[in-house]
Amino acid sequence: MSNFSYDYFEARVGISPVTYGAGFSTSIHPNAHIRFEADTKFETDWDMTGAIGFHAPVNNWADVYGELGLRSTKAYNRSHDNSKLGVEVNIGIRQWLGPQLEMGGEIGHLSMNDDEDIFGSLFVRFHATELFAIGSQLRFNEAYDEQLILTTRFKF
Repeated sequence: MSNFSYDYFEARVGISPVTYGAGFSTSIHPNAHIRFEADTKFETDWDMTGAIGFHAPVNNWADVYGELGLRSTKAYNRSHDNSKLGVEVNIGIRQWLGPQLEMGGEIGHLSMNDDEDIFGSLFVRFHATELFAIGSQLRFNEAYDEQLILTTRFKF
């Protein structure tokens, strides 16, 4: 059994550049989940991912997870005004630092047409209640380059 819930809806705002996004994840097995997310600047651009993944406890306070996903992007950093479709694979870890504070990170590989990139992120999340959390995420080498993202997560 995992130490974290993989059943959530997330709303987020990116800073520099300003983007808006949403994410959804749900468990399909005690150690498997699916995830969908999309981000945009509302300038005929997008970065969307649909993935299936696994999650498993490492110890009493940490989970490891990995995903295989299909990604569609139309953002200047990646596609120069053309949409691209590719495959991503990632692996990450989530760790409780206290009863309400979670942090983690992930690293992944993205293959789109003839482009291959390594991407990653670090995040921290404060669980105000059992069903609501706020957090921030720093993304590296993503569709909108390096970006700070503020998130709200609603567990269901």
